[in-house]
Amino acid sequence: MFVDKTRIRIKAGNGGDGKVNFYTDTMTMHGGPDGGDGGKGGDVIAIADEGLNNLVDYYYTKKFHAANGENGGKSKAYGKSGEDLILKVPCGTIIRDSETGNVIADMINHGEKHILVRGGLGGRGNAKFANSRRQTPTFSELGEKTKEYSVDLELKTIADVGLIGFPSVGKSKILSVLTSARPKIAAYHFTTLSPNLGVVKYYDKSFVIADIPGLIEGASEGKGLGFEFLKHIERTKILLHIVDIAAVDGRDPVEDFEIINKELKAYNEEVYNSPQIIVLNKMDLIYDEESVKKLNEFKQKYGKDYKIIEFSAATRQGVDELLNTVIEEIEKLPKKEHSYVEIHELDKRDYTSINITREDDGTFVVSGGLIDKMSRGIILSDPESFAYFQRRLKQNGIIDKLIEKGLQEGDNVKIGVYEFEYVE
Repeated sequence: MFVDKTRIRIKAGNGGDGKVNFYTDTMTMHGGPDGGDGGKGGDVIAIADEGLNNLVDYYYTKKFHAANGENGGKSKAYGKSGEDLILKVPCGTIIRDSETGNVIADMINHGEKHILVRGGLGGRGNAKFANSRRQTPTFSELGEKTKEYSVDLELKTIADVGLIGFPSVGKSKILSVLTSARPKIAAYHFTTLSPNLGVVKYYDKSFVIADIPGLIEGASEGKGLGFEFLKHIERTKILLHIVDIAAVDGRDPVEDFEIINKELKAYNEEVYNSPQIIVLNKMDLIYDEESVKKLNEFKQKYGKDYKIIEFSAATRQGVDELLNTVIEEIEKLPKKEHSYVEIHELDKRDYTSINITREDDGTFVVSGGLIDKMSRGIILSDPESFAYFQRRLKQNGIIDKLIEKGLQEGDNVKIGVYEFEYVE
């Protein structure tokens, strides 16, 4: 089964909670705070792997969660960090935020790595809150909780050479002749419903070739499976335009050639301008006067603008000439730069923002990255914890900002998930 587009849900691991603990041993009953910090949650990381050629691994399984960090321990022991989750994807995979459509990773080269979402930070243990004034803190900090995100994976095949042409012109057969690939071949339109890739090895040279599924008129407008097929041509360096010069299906080779190029131009000007080599397939069937006439007319019409190779997948006529021509063209080309894609961060952490709004009932609501971080350490039932939180609010100017917004004694204030009455 070939899958070139799918949607999955990913989530980094939560951070482990900090520990509240006090040192004790046979000689010490009431020692100082020694609660350790929680471990960091695991990241979700995408890695490009040239050994993969489709996204089937992400078709049946839809949820991918990295491991949580472990909680801190006594004796200031750090919690173990959560294990990272590795998502291996084929080279050429684009990863998008499902909600916004923004590209968050474009996996081009083998081994390329991209952190999609980062694990939550571990909470601080009570040992970290001790100072000269607060010698026995009875509170710690919770680990940072992470969000689940929906992302779209889309594969755009990466190959040096792309085979294009109408259905049943012999592309799959040519691929099998040139490479070790063995696609299933039958004489039907839309024979190939997914790109077949193979590696051509010719003396000391090699290149990757892809059989792009057969195009039809209107493909650039999405007819048939147009968009699904055409995207796989975008990253090829050279196009081998396969033409059934024997017109086995009764079609006109010139008309077929023009239609395919029209679709390429309508879909993507850059793809249309890629170097093309015309491969006139089924030359073994050119033997009568009429077919020879069509061959000569085609060569006369396009011979000045394109390199034309007479070829037969059945008899292997033209194999060496075609391979030498392709290698020569590849080596002449400057290194093709992939179109720039703006990369957006999916999980942009914010630890500094402060937002103050007021609800219809008069309640002041304080939110933002700084508040989320600070509220992880609140334990309302613990006077020491709450006093520490109040001091942090004053130190960061949040109380002053609330007063500027009209806060008065007795007003309700909601900070994070907590709500309380303001007392001066």
